[in-house]
Amino acid sequence: MDPFVVLVLCLSCLLLLSLWRQSSGRGKLPPGPTPLPIIGNILQLDIRNISKSFSNFSKLYGPVFTVYFGLKPTVVLHGYEALKEALIDHGEEFSGRGALPLIERSHKGHGIIFSTGKRWKEMRRFSLLTLRNFGMGKRSIEDCVQKEARCIVEELRKTNASPCDPTFILGCAPCNVICSIVFQNRFQYEDKNFLTLMERFNENFRIASTPWIQVCNIFPFLIDYFPGTHNKFLKNGAFTKSYILEKVKEHQESLDINNPRDFIDCFLIKMEQEKDNQQSEFTVENLVSTVFDLFVAGTHTTSTTLRYGLLLLLKHPEVTAKVQEEIDRVIGRHRSPCMQDRSHMPYMDAVLHEIQRYIDLIPNGLLHTVTSDIKFRNYLIPKGTNIVPSLTSVLYDDKEFPNPEVFDPGHFLDESGNFKKSENFMPFSAGKRICVGEGLARMELFLFLTTILQNFNLKSLTDLKALNATPTAKGLVSMLPSYQICFTPV
Repeated sequence: MDPFVVLVLCLSCLLLLSLWRQSSGRGKLPPGPTPLPIIGNILQLDIRNISKSFSNFSKLYGPVFTVYFGLKPTVVLHGYEALKEALIDHGEEFSGRGALPLIERSHKGHGIIFSTGKRWKEMRRFSLLTLRNFGMGKRSIEDCVQKEARCIVEELRKTNASPCDPTFILGCAPCNVICSIVFQNRFQYEDKNFLTLMERFNENFRIASTPWIQVCNIFPFLIDYFPGTHNKFLKNGAFTKSYILEKVKEHQESLDINNPRDFIDCFLIKMEQEKDNQQSEFTVENLVSTVFDLFVAGTHTTSTTLRYGLLLLLKHPEVTAKVQEEIDRVIGRHRSPCMQDRSHMPYMDAVLHEIQRYIDLIPNGLLHTVTSDIKFRNYLIPKGTNIVPSLTSVLYDDKEFPNPEVFDPGHFLDESGNFKKSENFMPFSAGKRICVGEGLARMELFLFLTTILQNFNLKSLTDLKALNATPTAKGLVSMLPSYQICFTPV
């Protein structure tokens, strides 16, 4: 038979199979835009700002709808009510982790962020307990964060009020907090290993938010057969894991089971306790991936929020002035801020919440899956179906936050100027998959930003109206533009 005819027949069969798979599943799933064979709805999505496309779809199909990324159907949850009903009211059924092919190549289902089922439950439970034992939310961790806050001040003083990009300094501090918990020791900011780790982390977050990576996750064959930045992403991940493995080996050689020094020691002790359990999840692979995840979750997200927060404060000097007035009144200039101060600083609390709401750091959260067939709002969602929780739709809900496109701390203040909570505040997601490090991140944001504003005034090099605070891309994370800032001692 002519090779061309064979090719046409094969493509025709593939198209028919694609159409059959899509049509056979759509009757049970929520409505959504009609997918094209093989590529699904990819042409109807703005890959640089998928959350904007989801907002448009929700106006046509309602708060729960289906889109196809390639051949795979994905149910999108849009708005507070839909997210609450799924992630909180039906938390167990929606607690699976959706597989991202590029992450699968790197993690192979290990760790805490991208694992699922029994492994995820055990890794999460152990991590929460261990972090708590090492002072998560307690004084010992607060001391560590305060120390890094003082280091930030020292580094910023070295700039002598000259223009600088704060990316590196603001990245070092949260990374060192994680290092103290995981490795027992912090790094000096000029340490070469530390600099390399920071560089690899920052590069991978930039890569992860590019349209190419979104496409690779939709069409996984590209990862194996095409050149591109995904190879650099995998190489950086492998480098970091290799570094962590070396640290694990050092800990194994000096381990004292009666005196655990840090997270790695606790994990190694648990491994020893379960060495006869063939089904144990406490393996070196899970240890390395879990430590890797703690770095990912605890470093770049916090540092990006800090950097974006300073940009917003730079652009809104009237907000900065009110924060500094509150700092002077509650704390003064001669002692370090502490977590007890927060309850007496409603305006600062509102500013921190508004920063996290406004920057919408992870617009669509991390991919979930349903762990069993579930009837949800009169739809039948089959086990294994991917779920996207649109966090943008909650953080930018104009019914809860009037003029959500405007940075306004008043969104979290009542008429008397007291702090006002909002159920829509979900930057850490919600339900059983809520971020493990939420408590630590909130502590760092308060202590780092308060300490900076206690010691420095912020000065822009450009006219405030021309200062750009719009993300350059909204992929996995929102990427803000680089900027220069002067830190003038108070």
